[in-house]
Amino acid sequence: MEILLRRATREDCPRLLELVRELADFERAPQEVTVTLEHFSDSGFGNSPVWWAFVAEADGRIEGFALYYIRYSTWKGQRMYLEDIIVTEKMRGLGIGKMLVDRLIVEAKEKNLNAIVWQVLEWNEAAINFYKKYNASFDDEWINCSISI
Repeated sequence: MEILLRRATREDCPRLLELVRELADFERAPQEVTVTLEHFSDSGFGNSPVWWAFVAEADGRIEGFALYYIRYSTWKGQRMYLEDIIVTEKMRGLGIGKMLVDRLIVEAKEKNLNAIVWQVLEWNEAAINFYKKYNASFDDEWINCSISI
């Protein structure tokens, strides 16, 4: 099976949202996905995009993607924030996640970003073990916060 890695397009957005919902189910929070297709698409491909993504296709079907945006740290400067990396359950273990992360590393270097940062659920041992292969640092000091508006 040939895996094709490419930049996401607006036309990919319906499938990307399907995978987002699959991830939300896996993370036991399906009710938390409230973004509309229109908002999602416009946020990535409208006049002022705020996110970018790479998709992994197998036999012409998107089976994984990595979506990122640029965040700014007053201490460290510009950094890539990996919002989501998703590989369909049936395609896990085939190296797609590695292909996506490796492509993100290239992208971050091309954009002169000094790091890639992300979050992982503490119970997601498979993901944690995957990230350990990249010598990722895990920070158990900071607590996630948000304000819903």
